[in-house]
Formats: sequence, structure tokens, C-alpha cells
Amino acid sequence: MKTIHLKYFFIMIFLAMACSDDFVDVDSQDENSEDFFNSEEDYQNALIAAYDPLHSTYLNVMLGEIASDNTLAGGESAIDAPGIQEIDDMIHTPVNQQLRDIWNWMFGGVNRANFIMEFQEKTDFPGKEGVIGQTRFLRAYYNFELVKWFGDIPFKNNSRIQFGDQFELPRTPKEEVLAAIEEDLIYAASNLPYVQAEVGRITKGAAQGLLGKVYLYQDKFSEAADVLEDLINSGPHDLLEDYSTMFENDNENNIESVFEIQYTDLEGASFDCLQCSEGNVAVGFNGIRNYTGPVFESGFSFNVPTQEVVDAFEAGDLRLDTAILDIEVWAAETGATYVEGFEHTGYFNRKYIARQGDLNTGDANLTNPNNYRAIRFADVLLMAAEALNRGGIDDGRALVYLNRVRSRAGLPDFSGSGVTLTNAIYQERRVELVGEGHHFFDLVRTGRASAEIDGFQTGKHEIFPIPSIEIQLAGNQWEQNPGY
Repeated sequence: MKTIHLKYFFIMIFLAMACSDDFVDVDSQDENSEDFFNSEEDYQNALIAAYDPLHSTYLNVMLGEIASDNTLAGGESAIDAPGIQEIDDMIHTPVNQQLRDIWNWMFGGVNRANFIMEFQEKTDFPGKEGVIGQTRFLRAYYNFELVKWFGDIPFKNNSRIQFGDQFELPRTPKEEVLAAIEEDLIYAASNLPYVQAEVGRITKGAAQGLLGKVYLYQDKFSEAADVLEDLINSGPHDLLEDYSTMFENDNENNIESVFEIQYTDLEGASFDCLQCSEGNVAVGFNGIRNYTGPVFESGFSFNVPTQEVVDAFEAGDLRLDTAILDIEVWAAETGATYVEGFEHTGYFNRKYIARQGDLNTGDANLTNPNNYRAIRFADVLLMAAEALNRGGIDDGRALVYLNRVRSRAGLPDFSGSGVTLTNAIYQERRVELVGEGHHFFDLVRTGRASAEIDGFQTGKHEIFPIPSIEIQLAGNQWEQNPGY
């Protein structure tokens, strides 16, 4: 049972749909806030609306794998979701539906958070700093996604981007946006507890973990090491002992989960409104095409792992069978049947494919309740190791963190230093986090993308094009990203 009790709730023109199994109707509120933000309940309801776009980040996760060398687009055919196919082949253009979805959905999240920040001083109540802390984390999360995907972005702090603003609002250099993100996360980490009364709400650990990642993306190794090691040493998190249970629906929000996006199986989604889903849409997209057999359910066979990433696992790595489903071996063992999709590799992302017994009240492929483990403690350990090593701070401590992750995987301790250790950390991040949407951005931020991704052009593909329709709607004042 998800325990953030989110509700159907209108704010401005936004329909904020529920993130939990329980919801009630809340009256619509005028956008001028004259009759709103007058009580703690009003702020909490607005905060619920700001949480809601987290559901849409399933697309960011899928494409973070497909854009890398970990997976292929897959699907039914070469023209199934052409925007996804183009990103896989590094031939995407400013006319791409999936990129426009990311742009719109993440800016929707920013605007909902900024609605609260715009009226943050209107009413005081006990614990308000916690509401603002969660709000600022969410704003930071959405803004960081936008910067990762698009670089410089239109940016306003503590006020909404309203109709007409786009004609006068320039793109802000990403360095300035990242500085604002850091401020948001520092505030959140200082004003939130490590354990919330309601499971699924933002915690101090989530803010520290994301802040460490933001620092790491800027090669601020000392700052990253400080905040990540504080989380490691002071926070309540640890590695889950049994990796094989990590991604099962009955083991959500476990001790390793630093930040987890809560999904449920409520109806509301359709292919005309994927962002309306309260379920993890990626689970259906990742699934086995026309599957019949035990344990798993059918799906659309997108995001299929490559032989290369399977071969990246060392012999004896206990994570392989949890991360990757070898469908041909599985079918031979169980008698299961399936249909091969486009770019069939024989492998599926086992972490996020539908299981039998998942509760689904609507379209099973669009309303899967499997939570996304957005920041895991293993990720924190490996980020800390990287910061300590690449920052020339302490290879000894870096080895300790690296080997905690390797030991859980049944692998021997690694010994090495300098560049050898750096490469070992990169390798460990790839196999530990495969299927979780991080690999493309890891390759980009460490300068390895052109050597690893077919078709990747340095100076172009580090970021994605701004959707051309958005440039037109802004009066053509924004320059397109280089190379597009």
C-alpha cells in the first residue's frame, strides 16, 4: 500500500491525479490564490500536485537506457514509436514526440512546484519548512532532468512561467540553473528528516543523494564526496542483503531505497494521455511480446538489452539473472512462448517487466504499480567512490565503497588505484544500475559517450534538441542546440 494519500485536485489548469490507492475530491481553486494557500491543507494539496509529474519520468528512464549502448529501442517494427527509434540510432531531430513529452512534462512539474514557491509566504503553520523542503526537492529534480536532456533552459525561480512569458524569457545558462538546483537541495537536506511519517515522501537522504549527483555532474568532487559520505555514515540506508528481491512489488521502499517514485494501478491512462497514468508505463513497454507462461506478463518489447551489456557482467555475478531475463533459456526451462519483436536480442530488462499478480485495474501495460527506485544506496556508494577517486581525495575509501557493492554481488574485492580504479567504478556502475536509466548520462558526463555509442557526435549529442514547436511558440527567440 502506497501511503502518500494523494487526491484528485485542480490547480490552475492542471489535473493532479492521485499517487496512491486512496483519494478524495478537492474543490477547484482559482489560479490567483485569493481563496487558496490559506491553510496547511492547501499547501499539502498543492504539494501533492507537484509530486504527480514524477510518474511521467518513466520516459526519461527508458530513453536513458535506449540512448546508451545498454539497450536497443525494440518494439514491434522500425516504425513503432519512431521518436524512440531515432534516439536509439542517434538520428533524432527537433521534431520528436518523446523529446517534446519530456520537455512539457518536466516543465509542468517545475511550474507546479513554483506555484507553491510563489505563495510560500502567504500563510504560516507548524512544519511549513518541511513542505517547502519537499517542494524545493521536486523543483530541483524536474529542473535537473531538463538540464540533463536540454542544457540551457528557460528558467524562473519562485514564480510560474505563465502564458506570454515565453516571448520574453531567455534560456538561462545551465550553470546558473545548476546553482539554483544546489540551493534547493541544500535547503531540502537541512529541513527534512531521514524518515518521513508517510512512506514515499521526500527525505533528507533523497536530497543529499540528488545533491551529490548534481555535484558529480559538474566534477565538483570534493563537494560530492562530503554530502554523499555524510549520507552513507549518518543516514538510515544500507545495501539490501538479497539483490534478487530488489525490484519486486512486495519489496518496495526497502532499506536501499533513498528515493523511490511511487506508482499504483489506478485507471486513467491511455495512449492519448500517457502522462495521465498513475502506473509505471515503462514496465509495459519493456515487457515480453505476446508472452504466455509463468511469472511474467506480456508487453511491447521495447528497451531490449544488448549482448554487449550481458557480456559486461563478470562470471559469477549474482546480479545478472535479476537484471537480465534470457527469454530463450527461460522458454526452454518453462515452456513459455512469446513473439520476437523488432531488434530482438533474446534479452529483457527483468528489473522492470510486469509480473503475474501485479494489480491492474486498467490497461495492464499502462497502469503497472511497480515503483521506480530512482536513487538506490548502491548508486550513492558508487558515486562517493567516484568522487573520492576522480577528485584525488582518497582511493582507499573509494575502494571500500566499491567493494561493498561488489561483495553483495558475490564478486571478489577489487584492488587498484588511479585510472584503473576509475574504470572499475565506471564498470560497476554499468552492471549495478543497468536498466535504471543512468548509463547514457554517465557516459556523457565522463566524456566516454563518443567511444561507446554508435552514431554519437561529440559537440552535438551530449544534449538533445529543443522541440522545434516550442521554439516557434516562444516567438523563435531561442537558439536551437548545436548540431540540430
